[in-house]
Amino acid sequence: MKILIASSICQHAIERLREEHDVVCAFGAKEVELRALLEDREVLVFRSGVRITAEVMEYAPELKLLVRAGSGTDNVDLEYASRRGIAFSRVAEPGAQAVAEMSFALMLALARNLLRADNLTRQGRWAKDALLGCSLTGKVLGIVGVGNIGTRVGELGAAWGLKPIGCVEQPSATVAAALRDKGIHLATFDETVARADFLSIHVPLSDSTRNLINEDVLSRMKMGAFLINLARGGVVNEKALYQALTAGTRLQGAALDVHEAEGEGKISPLAGLPNVILTPHIGAMTIDAQREIGRRVRAIIDSFIGSCPLREERDSSLTYSLPSRGGFQLSR
Repeated sequence: MKILIASSICQHAIERLREEHDVVCAFGAKEVELRALLEDREVLVFRSGVRITAEVMEYAPELKLLVRAGSGTDNVDLEYASRRGIAFSRVAEPGAQAVAEMSFALMLALARNLLRADNLTRQGRWAKDALLGCSLTGKVLGIVGVGNIGTRVGELGAAWGLKPIGCVEQPSATVAAALRDKGIHLATFDETVARADFLSIHVPLSDSTRNLINEDVLSRMKMGAFLINLARGGVVNEKALYQALTAGTRLQGAALDVHEAEGEGKISPLAGLPNVILTPHIGAMTIDAQREIGRRVRAIIDSFIGSCPLREERDSSLTYSLPSRGGFQLSR
């Protein structure tokens, strides 16, 4: 098949795909370039950092399959793809563990003042007495969006001795029971925000979640709490967060792996704050996760060619169905 890979994925996966397919790589290509490259492509593989709009897909008359090498869908027009009968699949699970681990890396860095400690030590300052931190054990871990990633964060939190609580968009007794089995207490959004010592955000970006964490929500957080955003830029209102952090009356610090403006040359409005950690959307960027994502991308394409549902070897919670207009779609 004729494949366009618009975002960097595991190099081994690319090499294996090239053994059997016509593969073009254009990592981070602008929309104009994407349009030209897609004219004869049948498969498009992409991650975050590239927008797959209806206008882009209109230039791809042969396009049959979209593969999101990750979990988010906010950068692709799925409604247009559905109208065109273009199949869509995503690979969420391998990155979930990596993102969950990243949440703890950021929590620990905030709680133990690691960036400041490193900076002072490099300057020759032995500031041991000025770097008093806090433990994670015994603290309330609030999770906004206890889905695939959020659930894993909660499980890890329980293992660390935290008290995980979290909210979901559609709570039910069944959901509550399933989370309880994993050591997570299902709560309302308001309760999660108010009780959390560490508030970790894991919701997709949509009309209902844009600016979800706003001035009002931040004002209701626990005194001395920390905020971690590993969801999407735009879920947290960065202007409101800046004001909350500089006021110094409630929030103790924040860490953001995702940002309202992402990409080379973009500087966060929070960059000048010493109680903020900023990373460039690297939550899922581990060798292990990317290798597994690459393997699954290849499996998706092979399965599509075979016109049969994917056989998922490692995650029985995933099912695949064939929509009426051809192709397959990932369901959960």
